[in-house]
Amino acid sequence: MAIDTFKAAFAAIAIACSGSAFAQSTSEDPLSAIGWLSDVVQDPPEPGPAVATTDNATPQEITTTQLGQAKIDAVGLLAPSVSGLPKNFWGPSSVSDLVALITRQRPDPAPPMAALLQRILLAELTPPFDSDDRAALFLARVDKLLEIGALDPAQALLEQAGPRNAAIFQRLFDVSLLAGREDRVCKAMLDQPEFAPTYPARIFCLARDGDWDAAALTLGTAELLGLVSKNEDALLARFLDPDLFEGAPHLPYPDRITPLNFRMHAAIGEPLSLGTVPDAFAYAALDTSYGWKTRLNAAERLARSGAIVPPVLIDLYLEREAAASGGVWDRVDAIQALDAAIEAKDEPALILALPLAIRTMRRAGLIDVLAQYYGPKLTENRHESLVALDAARLILLSPAYELAPANGLLPESAPLIWSAVATGQIGKLRSDDPLEAAILDGFRTPELPTQYQQLLDDNRFGEASLQAIALLGDTEVLDPSSVQTGLALLRALRLEDSARRMALHLLIRRSF
Repeated sequence: MAIDTFKAAFAAIAIACSGSAFAQSTSEDPLSAIGWLSDVVQDPPEPGPAVATTDNATPQEITTTQLGQAKIDAVGLLAPSVSGLPKNFWGPSSVSDLVALITRQRPDPAPPMAALLQRILLAELTPPFDSDDRAALFLARVDKLLEIGALDPAQALLEQAGPRNAAIFQRLFDVSLLAGREDRVCKAMLDQPEFAPTYPARIFCLARDGDWDAAALTLGTAELLGLVSKNEDALLARFLDPDLFEGAPHLPYPDRITPLNFRMHAAIGEPLSLGTVPDAFAYAALDTSYGWKTRLNAAERLARSGAIVPPVLIDLYLEREAAASGGVWDRVDAIQALDAAIEAKDEPALILALPLAIRTMRRAGLIDVLAQYYGPKLTENRHESLVALDAARLILLSPAYELAPANGLLPESAPLIWSAVATGQIGKLRSDDPLEAAILDGFRTPELPTQYQQLLDDNRFGEASLQAIALLGDTEVLDPSSVQTGLALLRALRLEDSARRMALHLLIRRSF
């Protein structure tokens, strides 16, 4: 439908709507430090104090509290029995200190540290003493997941909290857009008057809800009041009536890509490149509406950061036969050959397939994905000497690392330190190699530097854990001192599995 037909007819209504619940918010005060989030809702007025009530008529002290105060920061997906973290993990740490530590974490730490970081971000924990209804710690946790590209856990965390304020709703809206699940969140936006949708978001959701007339009227309102930019106006007009612009030149590439304009560009047949956008946007390309190669490239990108679990990528590799050779197609062929050899327990085929799979996945930075998926499968049988060392490497890089020494799967050529670290039994083993010496010293739990010991003495286990991840996260520039301190700190925190897996990661990765 043409947009112009609505302008004259609804001019008076447009003026009246200028102060309504869907008035355009300004972008002068962004809701988040994440630059790519869409402006979708305005902050509602601050709620007044809620007076506690009781059915008991006996006079007693009356307290007041802000609605939701000190509760959102406690929201998590993993109970202490699942996460293995104590309920008082944050201890006496302040929200600001924890937010700063989470914000500074690399989005691409070594896989064992990435796994630990995500466990912390998703844990259900007692909130810090100064937690309030601004939910700064909760938002920092969500934002780090979004930076990694871990949309599924981020969305689950946001839904668990519920759209209690504009900042949470903003993230939930964008995550839903990127994950292709916008219908539900659009309904929530249109049904909840406490949030004031911005014009582009309201127009998008009205259209998704099938109310094209209301969407067009809203765009006409925004145009008359000057509340959408020239580029937004052009994009929204094409989104509502693409046939009207058939044959017209493509719109200019947006200066700032958001999930909202990303989805609308795709809807009008002018998709934006995934090459330079943040990892979270790659999640959209996992949808089956995209071509297989695009989905493969997106899955590889997300798998490197730990944003998706290895089976998602492996299942894509196994989906069909490679369409060509070179690049991602070589990895498709290599994984299919390895998978067939393992499933058939065909040792001669494995001798050919395993080294090739390791070589192709290493070049692509995906060796840890290969190990996490196939390592446990390789523990089911002993392997010929030609591939025994390669099989042991993958097992030691996987969650099944303890089975390598326990089941006699380490060949004689494997360094002794591999078994020592996998079992946690360092004994009197020594090494002249700086990295190995640092790892051994870390497992002997030497005295920690004062600043880290003080964190433990003060029961600030969350801060200490985040410091350990920061010490060990960047494997490109690790020095022996950081390795020693980081491993010792993890073990002092009783994060033994994380310490062993990180040490094995450092040892095995350099052995290929």
